[in-house]
Amino acid sequence: MELLFEYVLRIETFLLIFVVVVLKSSIIFVPQNRAYLIERFGKYQSTREAGLNFIVPFIDRIAADRSLKEQAVDVPEQSAITKDNISLKVDGVLYFRVLDPYKATYGVDDYIFAVTQLAQTTMRSELGKMELDKTFEERDQLNTNIVSAINEASGPWGIQVMRYEIKDIVPPHSVMEAMEAQMKAERVKRAQILESEGDRQAAINRAEGEKASVVLAAEAEKSEQVLRAEGEAKAILAVAEAQAEALRLVGEAANTEQGQKAIQLDLATKAIAAKQAIAKESSVVLLPDSGTDAASMVAQAMTIITGIKGNKGA
Repeated sequence: MELLFEYVLRIETFLLIFVVVVLKSSIIFVPQNRAYLIERFGKYQSTREAGLNFIVPFIDRIAADRSLKEQAVDVPEQSAITKDNISLKVDGVLYFRVLDPYKATYGVDDYIFAVTQLAQTTMRSELGKMELDKTFEERDQLNTNIVSAINEASGPWGIQVMRYEIKDIVPPHSVMEAMEAQMKAERVKRAQILESEGDRQAAINRAEGEKASVVLAAEAEKSEQVLRAEGEAKAILAVAEAQAEALRLVGEAANTEQGQKAIQLDLATKAIAAKQAIAKESSVVLLPDSGTDAASMVAQAMTIITGIKGNKGA
């Protein structure tokens, strides 16, 4: 009886272990952004995505585990020849992701190796369509063309290339020296152009400054001449007015008896002074017959003055 009980206990334990193993083999947990490809008897059965999944134990198996995340693959350095027959060494980085796990597993043996080789051949092909200068100037366009060409060829593999970035483009040493010499010549040329432009602008500024200086000097001289002329005119006018005022005052004084006597005295004094000046200038002095010459001259002058007054009165 005890042997039977022990035998039954062993059978139950074995069955429990078997059930646990079967349940564990039939339940799979697929991580996020991954896909499991299930085969049954060596033939593709289904694709299980993230979450809890069940399979038939001992019959179904996980044939492939594919990541659906974007992946980055380094494209090794390779040689390429441009349109103008310049040999270059180029490397890059390829970014892609698996769209169809079934095609990535059964459409190609190693999709990472395949897409890397495809990127290399496509890059050589695209570089052969461009000249050396364009490879540096149009790198973005070159990357776009490579991505487009790879996507056309990688469609049957269930792969989508997101982008391709060229890391380095290394031309031969002789070409590098020629490019450096060209860049140096361009910098010297730009420096000379800038210097000549500066000299030209400086000459223009100096000429404009001299022109403005001449114009200002001419305007200043003109203003000075105008002011001088106005001053001279005012001075002449003031002198004339003063002389007119003096003559008016003399005339008014001449109308009086005292003024007449003063005029006679002034005329006599001037007549005597004139004779003295003649005597100093010449050793021979001619005296008039009349001893009253000065008096006669004064009388004549008074007659003239009286006549002028008479004309004014008329």
